[in-house]
Amino acid sequence: MDPEVWSRLPPDLLDRILSLLPLKTFLRLAPTCKHFQSVTFSPPFIFKHTSSPSPFSSFLLCSHPHFHHHYPLYDTNLNAWRKASLSLSGPLLSRATLLSISHGRLCFPLPHSSSFLISNLLSKTSSIVNFPVNPFPFEVFTLVPSSNGRHYWLFMLCSSSSGSNNAFLYDSRLQLWRRFDQVDSVLGHNSLQTGVFYNGYLNFTALDPLSISCFNLENGSWGKPVRNLPNGLTFARLVGNGDEKMFLVGGIGEDGISRGMKVWESGGNGGGNWVEIESVPEVICRKFMSICYHNYEHVYCFWHKGLICVCCYNWPEVLYYKVSRGSWHWLPKCPSLLEKWSCGFRWFSLVPDLYAFV
Repeated sequence: MDPEVWSRLPPDLLDRILSLLPLKTFLRLAPTCKHFQSVTFSPPFIFKHTSSPSPFSSFLLCSHPHFHHHYPLYDTNLNAWRKASLSLSGPLLSRATLLSISHGRLCFPLPHSSSFLISNLLSKTSSIVNFPVNPFPFEVFTLVPSSNGRHYWLFMLCSSSSGSNNAFLYDSRLQLWRRFDQVDSVLGHNSLQTGVFYNGYLNFTALDPLSISCFNLENGSWGKPVRNLPNGLTFARLVGNGDEKMFLVGGIGEDGISRGMKVWESGGNGGGNWVEIESVPEVICRKFMSICYHNYEHVYCFWHKGLICVCCYNWPEVLYYKVSRGSWHWLPKCPSLLEKWSCGFRWFSLVPDLYAFV
């Protein structure tokens, strides 16, 4: 480490040496020097940390109003709860509630300034996205990552003073919002779930009547997929793992009451029918239906590294399906949760990504 030797190394060789450091060690070293900080964007460093499995664990993150910006983390690599929770603080976050997570980006609405805070905790970067309308009483919000995860879109459905809905789309590459009117002519006044990105479209399930609508992120057009929904559905939720596949989790029953729950897989690019791949075992299904009290608006689903997670806002456990093994499991309850906390649970998939630019 003689400075006379170190300073004479060719820059590309120096970057190569630094890229071989363990990532956690390097992130502690980077703030000490501008050159070290710039190494994170050098070709050797990017190649190493994007062409190999992430050196960080991935987590299921639990949010609850009583946590006050402390988020318990379940390590899905170790299959255990972390002793330390994720803690966020700062003047901007004092009144903010975690809204969405995607590709390592955390999104918080800042209602008093009609803006969003987008943050990457791993790279310790953040940005403010100002909304063009004040206030912004959005009803549906989706943080959409690009296929490579490097940029993102923000999609919102907002109610106007006239009672109609407008769609807004923010592109992080252009740093611009686009507005799309006449949404009601396509969707009516349906209550939509959070969108799922698949094959260039943002796909939504509407509750009444039960249907699927899709939004083209490039031209802003709405449409209906060719594929038909399975018969006998009492509720339906979409789950996507990027551009590879899309899944449908739905209840099966009569008169709006679910007696079973199944999982389907999309049957082709934009067309074909849904292909049933799994039924939830009867004992597990009975427990889940008793949890949500047949109030299916409280049910939501998301994808996490090979797992289809099925959750309910009023229950502190997660039911998940391991796609590779075809098996169902319950996530153990977080030991820091108190028994009296009975509603307001929000679960997110947190996969740290150093190159998720904000």
